[in-house]
Amino acid sequence: MVQWVWKRRWLFAFIAAAFALAYPTIRDLVLNVEVTAAERGYRVATRSGCFTCHGANGMGGVANPGSSDEEVPGFSGGSPMMWAKSEDELREYIQDGAPERKLKDPKYREKTKTWLLAMPAYRGYLSESEITDLVVYIRAISALLVPEEELAAKGHELAHKLGCFQCHGPMGARGPSNPGSFKGYIPGWWGEDFKDLVRDDDELRAWILEGHIQRLRDHPIARRFIDAQRVSMPAYRDFISDADLTALMRYVRWVNEGHWDKPLNLGH
Repeated sequence: MVQWVWKRRWLFAFIAAAFALAYPTIRDLVLNVEVTAAERGYRVATRSGCFTCHGANGMGGVANPGSSDEEVPGFSGGSPMMWAKSEDELREYIQDGAPERKLKDPKYREKTKTWLLAMPAYRGYLSESEITDLVVYIRAISALLVPEEELAAKGHELAHKLGCFQCHGPMGARGPSNPGSFKGYIPGWWGEDFKDLVRDDDELRAWILEGHIQRLRDHPIARRFIDAQRVSMPAYRDFISDADLTALMRYVRWVNEGHWDKPLNLGH
């Protein structure tokens, strides 16, 4: 009898542990949690130690004595154009620590010997798909993907100025965790999450001006999550002009429509 009780306890403990491990995956499937390529790239960067040298979220600022810049470059602020000529070279930096043209240059190899921190090579450690996702993250955070259309470009500037990317992620690629919210994170402007939350321009306008839309406020279940979430969309009605609102809306649409998905212009 005692043995049977212990076996039962172990069975319950095993089932509980299995459920705890499987719950995040089950929850993601049920809620159709959206993970963009940039979000996957961020996760690759996190577990690969990229932010150890390139700074939090790849924003730079880590000292590198012996280098000419005296710090490890980040991914943001347009810095990739200072050390790579193309997206192919971004991949070569990740795979081999530097582009082939630099690795063949004796002067470059000699110069790197004076650096305290040198870029490691991830060839054999990261798959092609992981490297592709990481490049997408670098593209998103680089601030180099600017619309050619004047109105959308103005909206891009406003998104930076108003701090939109701090909540919605680099280039609106999806934001950080948001306890209490329906899917557990701040949604971005890419993919299906945006389409579920923004049915038309009137709703997009309401999100920006009022911080909510009436369609969800009137829904009893949605309203419970809106009230429970710890981070809420701020209302910009008193802080944005009609012209700026139009520009910001155009930029958000530009992102959602995927117009940015083209080779990164590194300027040389």
